[in-house]
This record gives sequence, structure tokens and C-alpha cells, in this order.
Amino acid sequence: MYLNRKIDHYLIEWKAETVRKPLLLRGARQVGKTSAIKNFSSNFEYFLSINFDERRDYVKVFETTTGIDDVCEQLSLLTGTPIIAGKTLVFFDEIQVSVQALQMLRYFYEKMPELHVIAAGSLLEFALEEIPAFGAGRVRSVFMYPFSFEEFLVSIGESALIPKMLHADYHHPLQIVIHQKLSGLYKKFLLIGGMPEAVRAYVKGDSILNIQRVLNDLIIALEADFAKYKKRFPGGRLTEVFRAIAYQTGQKFTYSYNKGSLSNVQIKEAIRLLCMAGIVYPVIHTAANGIPIGAEINPKKIKYLLYDTGIFQRLLGLELGDMMIQDEFTAINKGNIVELSVGLELIKNTDPFEPANLYYWHREAQNSQAEVDYVIQSGNEIYPIEVKSGTKGSMQSMYLFMKEKKSMLGYRLSFENFSSIDFVKIMPVYVAGKLSRRG
Repeated sequence: MYLNRKIDHYLIEWKAETVRKPLLLRGARQVGKTSAIKNFSSNFEYFLSINFDERRDYVKVFETTTGIDDVCEQLSLLTGTPIIAGKTLVFFDEIQVSVQALQMLRYFYEKMPELHVIAAGSLLEFALEEIPAFGAGRVRSVFMYPFSFEEFLVSIGESALIPKMLHADYHHPLQIVIHQKLSGLYKKFLLIGGMPEAVRAYVKGDSILNIQRVLNDLIIALEADFAKYKKRFPGGRLTEVFRAIAYQTGQKFTYSYNKGSLSNVQIKEAIRLLCMAGIVYPVIHTAANGIPIGAEINPKKIKYLLYDTGIFQRLLGLELGDMMIQDEFTAINKGNIVELSVGLELIKNTDPFEPANLYYWHREAQNSQAEVDYVIQSGNEIYPIEVKSGTKGSMQSMYLFMKEKKSMLGYRLSFENFSSIDFVKIMPVYVAGKLSRRG
């Protein structure tokens, strides 16, 4: 069963282009890259698909053949699939296994721009790091993530709610019954997360208990995958750092968690690899004095987000029953799952053709600590975002930021309906992704 994704629309647009660059689909393992391409292949008469991880023998084709015409001829003979421009979709899966195939993508654009070619891989960043100036201007990257909340709503047959929540604002708040329904669905989404296997299980009618088992299986597979990094870092130590990040979500990462088992240098390298694999996202401190906000960062102040709330809640063993019936997450949530979910929605709703970046603001001063969860840029303006895990909470940090930076608008995301206080717009957490599409 295929569940529709936002990327489906971009793929159809790409197919219709007269001259197109090969696509490089980038994202963590099991976020749905291969399924999306297989579904897209129904738009073609022929589909040539090669998984280099499963068929290592095909790597030799690219090692011994240099011309694109010869490569296509050999692949066509080996697979029994015609390669005809406009009629055939060529898909190279787990392409990071073959550096030669990865390097050759650029030549499809130069020599056969009319042919539809897509490549994907879950550890692509590791291979790209070793290829200087890879495909500059000749290969188009597309970044894919787990399901967003909007994609989740479509999957469960609630797509009619999307225009209602996107068109609402503090002048026109949602009807209470619709707001309550969306809040309830969002809480389920927090528990299930956006991993396709977990969402698919929910759509099929599996119980939350069984979905928790699916998530457990995903965690086991994910940590088993760390063995593939062994040339760079021991898998067991990656697991240690991965779990440490889960427990420190929502706060500046500290290297003292490990009681001396790893050095700061080792921890930094582990985090770098986890970020490259797409399972951890950095949120970097910015002074936010002007645009672009990425120009004034402090790399010594970084928070990290796991790539999925379902994986996160399983690692921390959060109480599911309490989360479903309460609007106040503060007492029951030692891991800031709401703040995590907002950050993930901001990432998932950015332009898929650009890598997503997240920033936050923090001020340390005597008797005056302040922190804004996220800071976003829209056009020439900078806006602070504070996330509240319930329906109450002060906004002292928000007001301090707005005063210091002369910001005319801020956002408070919580389980409240749309409203406003002074120059702060209050929005439900389930529309967080909307803020990535401002401007």
C-alpha cells in the first residue's frame, strides 16, 4: 500500500520538463525514498531499477565502462529493459555503494538530458564527502524526510482538514470542534511519528501497541545500521551518542553525559556522522542581529533533534496514555516532544531542493537567562518562535528578544486555538509547518 507524499507532485513536474537534470534523492534510511520512486515509475512504459546494495555485480559496469551510451547499452542488456528517452525511468538505488555511478550522474545531463534518471541512497552524504565539487549545476538534489503532519492527514483520509487549518488565523480562529479534532490527531501523530512503516500500520488499523512494536523494530534496525559506519566510528559508541541526543532534546547539548567513556572529539565526530546520515538535525544558536540569520551563528551552542517523534518517544519510554488525554505535556514529558515536533515540521515544510537549517536564540546574562526555541527568517524580517507544551506559559524570552532585535512580530505555538497577544500571534502546534512557507 502506497501512501501519497508531497514529493509525488515534484516528481510529476520534473517529468514534464523538456530538459532535466538527474535527481539525487537524499534522506535517512526508511523515510520512503524507494517507495516514492517505484510509485512514480507507473508514469513510464519501462522502469529500470538497480539496487547497488543488493546487486554489487552492477557496480562493475560503471568501473569498466566510461561512456554513457555504453553504460546504458550494458544495463539494458543485463536487465532486459529498453532504455528509451521519454519512455524509461532509470533508478539507481543505494547509489553510494558505487562512487563511479555517483560521479557519472552528471554525464547523463550532459549527454542524455532527455532521459529520466533518479538516484537515491541513505548514506549518500558519506560518499559525497569524498567527491570534490560533485555534479555542480548538473545534478539536482531533493531532500526527503519522514511524513509531515499534513501528509499524515492525507494518509488517514482527513485531507479536508488541511485547507481549514492553513486558512485560519487569529482573525478567523477554527471552530472549537475542528480545533479539538486536529489537536487530537496531532497527539496521535506525536506518538506514531512520520516513519512510513509506522504510518502505514496505523492506516491499516493496527493498534497503538502494535505500532510501538513497529517503532521498536525500526530502532533496532537503525542501530544495527551503525555497523556500516565502522570504518569511521564504532557502532556501539554511535548508539551511545544517539541515545544521549534523545535525552538532551530541547536543550543545549552537553558532552558531560558519558562520564568519561568518550572524549569530546569522539562525541563530535559521532554527532557529525549522525547528522550526515539524516537521523539527527542541528539547531544552531544565532545572534539574529540581521539577515541572513545564519551569518551570526555560535557553533559552540547547538541543540540536536532526532528525526522522528515516534522513534523519540520509544527511546524515552514516554507515557502514551497521559499524552493522549492531557493538554499539559510539561509534567509528563521529560524530553520536550512538542518542541521537537515543531522543529521537525519546520524542516519538513522547507523547499525540498535546499537543505533545511534550524536556528535558536539564547542569552546568558547575570540574573537574565533567556531562550527562544526557534528563529526564522522570512524575506528581510526575523521572527522568534516559542513553543509551549500546554496551553499556558509566560513569554518573557519572546518579549526580550523582540525588544532587543526590534522585531515587530513573534509566534507562540501551543495547543491553543488561533489568537493574539500584543504583537505575538498564537498558533496551534499542528500548523507549525506553515511558518516555513512564509514569504
